[in-house]
Amino acid sequence: MLSLRIGIAGLACVAATLAADGGFEKTVAPVMSKTCSPCHNEQQASGGLDITAFTKPASLTESREGWEIILRKLRAGEMPPRGIPRPPKLDAAIKYIQSEFDKDKPDPGRVTARRLNRAEYTNTIRDLLGVEFHAEKSFPTDGLGSGFDNVGDVLTISPVLMEKYLSAAQRISERALGTITLPKPLETQYAVKFKNVQRLNASTIEGPVRIEFDGEYEIHFGLQGERAADAKPVKLGFWMDGKLLQTIMAETKPSGLVYFDPYSEEKIRLQLPEGEHVFRAAFIDDDFVKTLTGKDLLDRKKNKFPDSMTFLGPYPSKTESASRKKILICDPQSGAACVEKIVANLARRAYRRPVTAKEVASLMKFTAMARGEGETVDQGIQLALEAMLVSPNFLFRIEHDAAPTDPTRTHPVTDLELASRLSYFLWSSMPDDELLTLAESGKLHAPATLDAQVKRMLADERSAAIADNFAGQWLELRNLDVVKPDPQKFPAWGPELRDAMKMETRLFFDHVLRENRPISDFLDARYTFLNEKLAKHYGIDGVTGPDFRRVDLATDQRGGLLGQASVLTVSSYPTRTSVVIRGKYILQNILGDPPPPPPADVPLLDEGSIGTAASLRQQMEKHRASPVCASCHNKMDPLGFGLENYDGIGHWRGMDGKFPVDASGTLPNGKSFATPSAMRSELISLMPQFSHCLVEKLLTFALGRGMQSYDNRTIDEIDRKLAASGYTFQTAIYETVRSLPFQSRRGEAAH
Repeated sequence: MLSLRIGIAGLACVAATLAADGGFEKTVAPVMSKTCSPCHNEQQASGGLDITAFTKPASLTESREGWEIILRKLRAGEMPPRGIPRPPKLDAAIKYIQSEFDKDKPDPGRVTARRLNRAEYTNTIRDLLGVEFHAEKSFPTDGLGSGFDNVGDVLTISPVLMEKYLSAAQRISERALGTITLPKPLETQYAVKFKNVQRLNASTIEGPVRIEFDGEYEIHFGLQGERAADAKPVKLGFWMDGKLLQTIMAETKPSGLVYFDPYSEEKIRLQLPEGEHVFRAAFIDDDFVKTLTGKDLLDRKKNKFPDSMTFLGPYPSKTESASRKKILICDPQSGAACVEKIVANLARRAYRRPVTAKEVASLMKFTAMARGEGETVDQGIQLALEAMLVSPNFLFRIEHDAAPTDPTRTHPVTDLELASRLSYFLWSSMPDDELLTLAESGKLHAPATLDAQVKRMLADERSAAIADNFAGQWLELRNLDVVKPDPQKFPAWGPELRDAMKMETRLFFDHVLRENRPISDFLDARYTFLNEKLAKHYGIDGVTGPDFRRVDLATDQRGGLLGQASVLTVSSYPTRTSVVIRGKYILQNILGDPPPPPPADVPLLDEGSIGTAASLRQQMEKHRASPVCASCHNKMDPLGFGLENYDGIGHWRGMDGKFPVDASGTLPNGKSFATPSAMRSELISLMPQFSHCLVEKLLTFALGRGMQSYDNRTIDEIDRKLAASGYTFQTAIYETVRSLPFQSRRGEAAH
């Protein structure tokens, strides 16, 4: 497929040039006619491909998409297939084809105006106002495009979503300014006996708690049992969403309730934000519990342990909230000038650009409206903030073209547009003050300045959003929240194990990114991140407690992403493994070569006989005997078999029911393996293919649009620089930001 810039006359000119230089006839045509044609011709179109049209020079421009597929398979070693000699001119042919592709005029493409997706909305509200709001629990699910939910073409606004935006704007602005009237304090208990918290181990309880209002809460911890009269106090910790908020020393001798006092002053209160949170109470560094085993751990006559958490509140806060401090940059009681300053500052940050006097005046009308109805100055600012939060300037990332209907006019995006591209790529959130100020000064496009900002932003904790939103979708980790393994088949499955699986891969990805590790770690790292629950699932000793830590792998049963239970679970059926899903997963997410959709009326496997009358492998080999199924399954199944030592939730096994597991298989390039470890090692040899896949997905996520044929030049350029760096992951980030599509755009032909 030609770029939009090449018209019919240009096409004819290119074809004539190719014919004149003779390079195609000398290097490419012999390979196509002698090596490829015997299998890919009009009579025998193996794999559905007839290469007759690809034997002429003009085909490099007329059939660009087809040539891109051919080039990808030649580079990966898939063609010629095993058993057919590699032609001596193949490398020259590959080089020639690539050189012709590189002659295309660069095309940055264009990005549709993009609505903030749920993750971006959540993070932007957090950074704009200091308010925790979970859009994923309030807004409808975002659509997916090219595998990601930040693609502009699918981020539409429905009437239902608009209603949600209006409701959220009111609630968020009330919370930000603290104008909500709090109800009378209530007491709510969460205890193991009520089953609204779970016991992670003898010293730890954890559970979800809905905090209805921002405010201060008394938190009581119920401790069951008793220790000896001379037992020492033990440190008791309290966590919210994985973050340790405070510790106190708790007596382990017989006592009633232990009170949590974050201030150590007048009252026993803790400021908690509205929303759904996971709270944990646990003893820390408790030497006594290490002396107990088995049933003694929960014997109330021998041990004392956390058993309940009671929340009393909300109470009005005695200190000004962080969100009010963030918003009220001067005293609004001092007069209209200060109110206007507050509104203008809020609008600049909410719209992610300087605001005009006209825009500020329009927002000030809302403050005047509130005053006219007898409301307070704070309520007036709140009303103006509501208006900002439903404005297209906040909800959308809009970029402007000088000639929006001219596809030949390429131009750099403005520094302000570049700032938003950068922050939503690395943080899934708005630009901070430093980035926005640089953009306003017109200095952000300078290469050294841009690189410095990427370095700063990757070091910031907000870059964890790449693990949550890019890796979460690339690796399909979000599916862990919806998969439901059969409890009869997999009794070990539960919320705690699921969360541990997700955390392992999140921490692993974040480590590779922050430490700038080579991307080969994704394929076969000799380390991972585990807590006690997941370590036991893997059969790894020496890991205790609910907290995660890096663990070096002493066994070849695990390694890289394909040895992690999260990936193995999302690529299985609820009742068993699936070599098809796992094979497709590797082709699609590791090798970047997804198979076509399955044909209609595919015969089903005999589920009842799997593991009893026949192994899964035997069933699949019978299934593959059908010519309708063979073309795709011959590629997917051999990869999926390489993961058969892992059951449907990633536990290592040696038997499939009554049959020994046979994990042997073949890569698309013909290399064979006999174990999961051997497969991972062989995948390293396909590093160029994996790198190309990762770069393509990263660029898709960074731009918020699907890749087109004209993007292959950019992907190849990033890929070459990534290889030259030793495949260090941050190189892919930097080169994506430096790329033409990230920094430029063009218009689109009128329809």
